[in-house]
Amino acid sequence: MPTSLFHSIASWILKKRIHQMELFMKYPQEVQNELLSELLSKAQNTETGIRYDFRNIENYEAFRANVPLSTYESMASQIERCRKGTQNIFWPSPIKWFAKSSGTTNAKSKFIPVSTEALEDCHYKAGKDMLSLYFNNNPDSQLLSGKCLRLGGSHELYSENNSYFGDLSAIIIQNMPFWAELSSTPSHKTSLMSEWETKMQAIVQETLTENVTSLAGVPSWMLLLLQKVLKETGSKHITEVWPDIEVYFHGGVSFKPYSDLYKSLFPNKGFKFYEIYNASEGFFGIQDRNDADDLLLMLDYGIFYEFIPFELNSKERELKAIPLAEVALNTNYELVITTNAGLWRYRIGDTVRFTNLSPYRIQITGRTKHHINAFGEELIIDNAERALSKVSSQTQSVVSNYSAAPIFMENNTKGAHEWMVEFEKEPDDLTLFTKLLDQALQEENSDYEAKRNSSLNPLQLHKAKKGLFYQWLSSKNKLGGQHKIPRLSNSRELLEELLKLNQP
Repeated sequence: MPTSLFHSIASWILKKRIHQMELFMKYPQEVQNELLSELLSKAQNTETGIRYDFRNIENYEAFRANVPLSTYESMASQIERCRKGTQNIFWPSPIKWFAKSSGTTNAKSKFIPVSTEALEDCHYKAGKDMLSLYFNNNPDSQLLSGKCLRLGGSHELYSENNSYFGDLSAIIIQNMPFWAELSSTPSHKTSLMSEWETKMQAIVQETLTENVTSLAGVPSWMLLLLQKVLKETGSKHITEVWPDIEVYFHGGVSFKPYSDLYKSLFPNKGFKFYEIYNASEGFFGIQDRNDADDLLLMLDYGIFYEFIPFELNSKERELKAIPLAEVALNTNYELVITTNAGLWRYRIGDTVRFTNLSPYRIQITGRTKHHINAFGEELIIDNAERALSKVSSQTQSVVSNYSAAPIFMENNTKGAHEWMVEFEKEPDDLTLFTKLLDQALQEENSDYEAKRNSSLNPLQLHKAKKGLFYQWLSSKNKLGGQHKIPRLSNSRELLEELLKLNQP
């Protein structure tokens, strides 16, 4: 099929999907309630469905009362049985794919079940929707006249007990529909290479001759790839390598620390950045407007949503989940999902904030485990990255990576926060940067401000040597894919490892 004809037909099909999205935007509660009913009906004869009497659950209130909140730890034994071949435990369809997701500061691995329905009705549907929304906002786009350079995980798939596990991106690539394969680069073989450095070089060599019109991948890893492309070609900007490139679809980690770096790679003001919100457990949100800083919550992907106000203490959060209809603006919520892969009232560990209620749009604000609350300051990732962005602008510097942890009180001394920051462009005065960051954090977080005026000393900051965070990830065998740096922690374990690696 000629490229121009493929582009015309595909873009027409993608635009038709917008009308279906308008349905869930107009009737969000009805769509979510119907979805919950379908999930319960489908799973009523599973072990989980029988245990919690799905057959007799007729509404959300009964669902919340009958089915307890769950975590990976509470499901681990069931998932392990499923991996060893037992089916119909938490989902009726046979599950043979498991997305392996390692812990952030330890080697413990999670194996998230991925059903056929989750692949088709969530992940692949989201891939089409991402393009549909982009085409709807950019009707003159020639995106499909070229290919999307996708950067997935660094591990191949492994087989065990007739089931398969690996990075979610590897599972998606392995099962990718023909239409996606036609419009993507690099090849399956290269995408699934396991050795990260070899794979990166192979991607560079394979894609330089392609007409790349879009990018998709995690910002931290995509940045490394694009820097290799510039080094290989001697080019100053990526648009010199691929003149028709239009958009970068990014997700997995916050884009704020990388924004200035990417803008320097794509000086063309017409270039677009589109954020997506996906995880091993599902695909949740897509930026639905050009230049927006929030995401449309996707309500028809086989995922039923609940939310727990994050300001509640841990015991209260065990009891207080609310449906979509009861959320409010500008409140941090812990995300709870029920999915078409058998995760029932599952606490995924992310926090979000609603920016709009009609339609429902969200911003990702952090992780429930990635915050600092050693002194009652409740500092979250969103606070940290807003403060870093402000100070970087003030000092004409660029931060590429960071992590922070508490300095605990000892011998009647005050506590503090200790930061490790890696700069792409260093500030002229590191002492001033540190002072401004401490001030900015107080402006972003009133609890931190209160503690700074009582029990906390000014923060301490270390300048990381070039490549420190990459070195740490490599030492943990966590290069590529969804692996990321824990930004904030109540434990000093990571920071101590970074301090040791940072020594001359």
